Amino acid sequence: QVKLEESGGGSVGAGGSLRLACTASGSTYRRNVMGWFRQAPGKEREGIALIYTTTEDIDYADSVKGRFTISQDYGTRTVYLQMNNLSPEDTAMYYCAAGHNPTLRNERSWPYWGGGTQVTVSS
Repeated sequence: QVKLEESGGGSVGAGGSLRLACTASGSTYRRNVMGWFRQAPGKEREGIALIYTTTEDIDYADSVKGRFTISQDYGTRTVYLQMNNLSPEDTAMYYCAAGHNPTLRNERSWPYWGGGTQVTVSS
């Protein structure tokens, strides 16, 4: 089993920054990618960033490219999402996810999920 726990959400004004963290525990079997999704009220969940834990290959959604940075501490099995230049449109529940060769566009390819952390950006 894999357990994912997010932290670091909160409230910030437009233009501000936040850093989210996701720590994984349990089996690493068939879990070579970790990523971040978000879901705003009334909208579908959106995959925004992923990192391959062994190669550190990275992918971003266009909506966050250039503003968000995903990184990892392999030793502590923690993945970070540094979010800069935040706007009210970034307000959402942010979820950490893990899987084996999943893609950002296919939510069903991610079998493991954290409980989420709320990010609120005020104008």
